[in-house]
Amino acid sequence: MLSGARAPKRALVVADGDVPSLGTLDSAWPGWDRGVDLVVAADGGWDKAEALGLRPDLLVGDADSLPEARFLALAADGVTIERSPTTKDESDAELAVIAALRRGVTHITVLGALGGKRFDHALANVGLLGLPAPGDAEVELLDGSTRVRLLRAPAADGEIARCSLAGSKDDLVSLLPVGALAVGVSTDGLLYSLRDEDLLPGPARGLSNVRVAADASVTLRGGRLLVIETRAVGSDVEAT
Repeated sequence: MLSGARAPKRALVVADGDVPSLGTLDSAWPGWDRGVDLVVAADGGWDKAEALGLRPDLLVGDADSLPEARFLALAADGVTIERSPTTKDESDAELAVIAALRRGVTHITVLGALGGKRFDHALANVGLLGLPAPGDAEVELLDGSTRVRLLRAPAADGEIARCSLAGSKDDLVSLLPVGALAVGVSTDGLLYSLRDEDLLPGPARGLSNVRVAADASVTLRGGRLLVIETRAVGSDVEAT
């Protein structure tokens, strides 16, 4: 999907975790793939991408979840491959996100990062949201019912960071501080309003808020805040 020599702006990273069907993604997150011009597969994520009808532009990984023969065949077919050693400090998903950031993208959607049997992998993938991002590129994790983003306060005093929460009414929105106090949290369009309040890491004060308007938002003056949106139970999400 990478077009010509133009620098890609929006990337899709497909990891080797649980990846929803195309119908589920389209139903839960309309427009989720709009404007994507770079697709990166993380090892076995290649097959998950193809199941969505996507042909990745880049394959990253160590061939532990995609057979060696497939790597060789794809290389012979002209696919760009960034091969890594099996013994390494980074996960394949992390290397794929880094590869996309190196190409100057401004937004990355990661599929296959949540769920599955490896809770440790899911936590590590949430940590990818905190990678240093040139130009303040945005990274989000997406599955069939959940979107996870990280809101970081600006470095300059007096400025605020804002995250749009536009979506369906009755969906859940959780705001969880990361690492330290989240300072000056304010919300709009949520059932339980916050007005320039601080959230401590640990207590569940920001858990399970509810979107009451199609247009909602959260702002932050200091610290970092995980923004987790979950489709409401009983939402009409296609599961085919």
